[in-house]
Amino acid sequence: MPPFVASQRFSDPDAALAQVQSLYEAGLAHLRGAMQRFVAGETLPGHVRACYPYVRVHTETVARAASSLAYGFVEGPGTFETTLTRPDLFARYFREQFRLLGNSHSVELEVGTSSQPIPVHFSFVQNDHIEGNLSDERRMLMRDVFDLPDLAAMDDGIANGTRRALPGEAQPLALFTAPRVDYSLHRLRHYTGTAPEWFQNFVLFTNYQFYIDEFVRLGHAAMADPEGEYIAFVEPGNVVTRRVGLPPGVAGDALARMLEEPSGVAPPRLPQMPAYHLVRADHSGITMVNIGVGPSNAKTITDHIAVLRPHAWMMLGHCAGLRNSQRLGDYVLAHGYVREDHVLDEELPLWVPIPALAEIQVALETAVEDVTGLDGPALKRIMRTGTVASTDNRNWELLPENEPQRRFSQSRAVALDMESATIAANGFRFRVPYGTLLCVSDKPLHGEIKLPGMANHFYRERVDQHLRIGIRAIDILREGGVDRLHSRKLRSFAEVAFQ
Repeated sequence: MPPFVASQRFSDPDAALAQVQSLYEAGLAHLRGAMQRFVAGETLPGHVRACYPYVRVHTETVARAASSLAYGFVEGPGTFETTLTRPDLFARYFREQFRLLGNSHSVELEVGTSSQPIPVHFSFVQNDHIEGNLSDERRMLMRDVFDLPDLAAMDDGIANGTRRALPGEAQPLALFTAPRVDYSLHRLRHYTGTAPEWFQNFVLFTNYQFYIDEFVRLGHAAMADPEGEYIAFVEPGNVVTRRVGLPPGVAGDALARMLEEPSGVAPPRLPQMPAYHLVRADHSGITMVNIGVGPSNAKTITDHIAVLRPHAWMMLGHCAGLRNSQRLGDYVLAHGYVREDHVLDEELPLWVPIPALAEIQVALETAVEDVTGLDGPALKRIMRTGTVASTDNRNWELLPENEPQRRFSQSRAVALDMESATIAANGFRFRVPYGTLLCVSDKPLHGEIKLPGMANHFYRERVDQHLRIGIRAIDILREGGVDRLHSRKLRSFAEVAFQ
């Protein structure tokens, strides 16, 4: 192991963060050096290990400073801690959480080295595959020499509310342990084709490539505006287009270094769920992900983006209109969800309600008004607020006696898709504010099925407007202050302190 460093106490968030960075970097250097010697054929003297840093607070009273925030404090007396990873990526986030804890409880933060090993795979950057040339025998020997990823250390018991601390064990400070975060960061690279460093704090999901094509067009147009608010546009393969005339020093140190690096190369084929990023210097820009069709992808990508602690994510996509009064091209603003997707049944029971969040609802409705120029009765003619049902059966219409249709009618659903309830439910589960604005592209119950010619005309008519509504809603949320977004509706009885 690296040389032992005793835990230290800090009242200054910056000093605490610096110590986390020091411990983490020392651990990575130890693992990387040992791995390089192992790949070179050296026989190492024993098991090689480095552990994640931790941060811990201890309080002896329920008293705390008054705050309007739904996070930033522990619930009562006790010891609370979490392991930490990637302080380079999460520096802004960690500093703010440390500051809030100190302000809420007037206690010092203890920073030290935990007993949770860093898997050697997580110690290398995204493009380093140092073990790739090892023989099968040598690769098997790695298991004896290094710590490999341990799924038992990565479960979502904290977020799911099922974790039970052992007697004398500290309570959690964050929803995710360091290994769980590292695992998701690596998965994000695989699924989206971009580095997690590029992800922004506002995320749009879509289930059609047409939206991505329009987002790419808007992204490149933004880069041609020297006075624009965005500083870079990033596409799969980490292909970076910088804003024209971008002045030096506009971004933070880490982001500035990334912008100075050579642009990546577009992959020969797109990844499973490609991501695109309109980057702002403060990371409050827009990430858009094409999740494709189906609840499984929707759960997978939100499982992993959640570790980045975004301020909000929203679904923009197409749906089947279930009411005869709807027309193709009408919008549906979801205020409730029927969950027939089934992918989250084990993590989030069906009896858990998924509430609408007022801040997101207002922003989306205002955005529709702003972009379309309609209000009052005219706005109601093109947008309906109601329940959205999500199913895992794309051909639900063909089931005998059409039992789903009866359930959708009983639930008062006005629209049907395959992703929205999953995204909303995982937002609720992971305390990420969520919303849904869909566009009616067919009405299967009323004979208006999606045909190629009709669909192409519909896409040309509506995609641009729908996407601009989503972007306008993000502008409204950002201008209103992100602190207002993290609603108490998303917090449980005994909640973690980190946002």
